[in-house]
Amino acid sequence: MLFSSIPFLYYFLPAVVISYFLVSWLVEMIGKKLGLGQEKSHRASIFTKNLTLLLFSLVFYGWGEPVYLFLMIGSILMFWLCGLAIGKAQSQGLKRLWLTVSVVVSLALLAVFKYADFFVENFNALTGLSVPLLKLALPIGISFYTFQCLSYTIDVYRGNAQSQKDIVAFGAYVSLFPQLIAGPIVRYVDVARELKDREHNWERVHLGLRRFVIGMSKKIILADNFALLMSIFRDSSEQSVLFYWMYAIAFLFNIYFDFSGYSDMAIGLGKLFGFNFIENFNYPYMSKSVAEFWRRWHMSLGSWFRDYVYIPLGGNRVSKGRWLFNTLVVWMLTGMWHGASWNFILWGLLYAVCLLIEKWVPAIQKLPAFFRHFYTMLVVTLGFVLFNADTMAQVGTDFAGLFGFGGLPVASTATWYYLRSYGALFLMGIIGATPLVRDTANRLYESKKLGPAVAVAETVLLIVLLLVCTGYLVDGSFSPFLYFRF
Repeated sequence: MLFSSIPFLYYFLPAVVISYFLVSWLVEMIGKKLGLGQEKSHRASIFTKNLTLLLFSLVFYGWGEPVYLFLMIGSILMFWLCGLAIGKAQSQGLKRLWLTVSVVVSLALLAVFKYADFFVENFNALTGLSVPLLKLALPIGISFYTFQCLSYTIDVYRGNAQSQKDIVAFGAYVSLFPQLIAGPIVRYVDVARELKDREHNWERVHLGLRRFVIGMSKKIILADNFALLMSIFRDSSEQSVLFYWMYAIAFLFNIYFDFSGYSDMAIGLGKLFGFNFIENFNYPYMSKSVAEFWRRWHMSLGSWFRDYVYIPLGGNRVSKGRWLFNTLVVWMLTGMWHGASWNFILWGLLYAVCLLIEKWVPAIQKLPAFFRHFYTMLVVTLGFVLFNADTMAQVGTDFAGLFGFGGLPVASTATWYYLRSYGALFLMGIIGATPLVRDTANRLYESKKLGPAVAVAETVLLIVLLLVCTGYLVDGSFSPFLYFRF
């Protein structure tokens, strides 16, 4: 089930919200009537909320492929037991043993479901053998929830978190539907307190719904229309150099508004249920270096690799050779996390090389801001062309097209037509990728004269956006799901 769908928006979400608040309220009231006291009644209410989220999250996850519910439930049980074992172990050796079990199992799950066929294909290519492929369907969100489970057992091992004894609370954390399939990657330590007790009020509900509608609008109105242009480009017989660059920039905006839109929806839904998920994007296309870009893009993934891979390897407090090795390993793994294909690995290593150059050539940071921004966005744009290719052959074709090889014309009749047709969308993409709209809205809110009127206008705008998004969904508009690849 997708956030950007009629079943989720008008059936699933209302059902879970009503059940979440109504059932927990009834439990708390019954507890008070039975004389359990306010504290026990409140604990029972929190347990009911977690149970409601767990059950609805399992329905959400199993909607498309019910068989993988067994994988999800098995992961919950296994990591919960490992966490308990680490917490109860009396010796460091036993703690390390159970941590190793959790790491090996999680990596094995990824290896089997996500990478097995990639390794077999390359093994066959090298040896000339014909080892059969497993051809297993990729469980949705497996890259996200396995990393979340790993962060839990590692933090319990390090003493940064206590093991969770309540399997319902832990199950709700692992399967929590708002961030299950598209992040952000939520660490257990960041929501441990909220699993035990969390607040709900109208202000949070308002902020959550606003964030959700804005995220959905970014996904449906902007990202999906950029995806449509990309599809038109692939099907066109009148490709040109300019059309290739339109495609590259369209994907630049498509992946940003798609991914950040889903993160916005997840953060908004989290607020609705009392959780404060971390931010995942901070206007990355404003960056003036590749390093800054990765401090602003998919921040939960970057911080995960930093804290659980890069720093344990020694970080940058090692010899230059070891630091080079650490950097290459982390960025190769970052690429592999996104998919089992050589283009993803090369994409990760591209960023490793760029980061190393920025570190070793400090003169880059002395260039005027415009040139640093242009260089960064050129690297990011070309990197995403590599990222989005289905095959390495397509990578070669796309780069040849971008730089005018193969006898392509600079432009064509189709190019000018689609440039005119999608010019307004590109302008919206440029504006939407900057803090301009946010900063303008904040200034208007802070105005004593305009503040009340702005609040009313915002409500009307959110309703209009919801109706527009609903219209797109009812119409069955083109809406690809980017995260099936992850």
